[in-house]
Amino acid sequence: MSTVPAEALPTRAPRVRPREDEAAAPLAPRARLLPSLAAVYRAQLSRARVARIPLLFVATFQSIGIMVLMRGVVDGGSEAHAVVAGSTVLVVAFVALNLLAQYFGQLRATGGLDHYATLPVPPAAVVLGAAGAYASFTVPGTVFTAVAGSLLFGLPLTHLWILVAVVPLSGAALAGLGAALGLLAPRPELATLLGQLGMSAALLLGVLPAERLPGPIGWARDLLPSTYGVEALARTFAPHPDWAAVARDLAVCGAVGAVSLAVATWAYRKAAVR
Repeated sequence: MSTVPAEALPTRAPRVRPREDEAAAPLAPRARLLPSLAAVYRAQLSRARVARIPLLFVATFQSIGIMVLMRGVVDGGSEAHAVVAGSTVLVVAFVALNLLAQYFGQLRATGGLDHYATLPVPPAAVVLGAAGAYASFTVPGTVFTAVAGSLLFGLPLTHLWILVAVVPLSGAALAGLGAALGLLAPRPELATLLGQLGMSAALLLGVLPAERLPGPIGWARDLLPSTYGVEALARTFAPHPDWAAVARDLAVCGAVGAVSLAVATWAYRKAAVR
């Protein structure tokens, strides 16, 4: 048996240079906005169909009950227009504002945002996908409420096609506000409270005719995102609607929706990296 002097042994393992074909593969590119948005939207809509159908029934029944009660004190005219339009948009407020605030509040409190933060999707896709799903979920209830209210107060059904614009624009504005409230609230209980307060504001300031509200409360009504959707829908019940005013209200509603969704996206980024 032969021995090798210690000095002849290598002091460290030889350095192996990686070959060019074995170089580390680059990370996959970040997912684009539209495909990510579509994926989040489908996932949230599927979840909403299972968990939110009873709540949608409650929201629709609540709005119809309000119209039945108001039928005893409102005969017709512009006041009836306001009641039907406000009750219709209230369905959107219940789901898109109240429930979305609760959802994001619970997601933030339970660490669910960490799951989304690990996915290669833009923050805007998460917010817009969830907001779009919750707003879309309100379509059956809003259509049923608008038709039932029109029949109850004897209003024409001719221009109810305007719901095609009112629902998504009002839904975007209210969903963005609800998401922002849920993401910025430090506790889920506070997110639930803020969502309930927002829905109550939509109820009191949207259903009641504007001419019956005191001045300061009327100013608060102008700040509510859903007000302009209510006004646009209410104008279409007139015998000869002012379409320029309807378009102006929808444009304001859309602008408010864009701002509220931008704020919700900022709030998501802030909550995801806390």
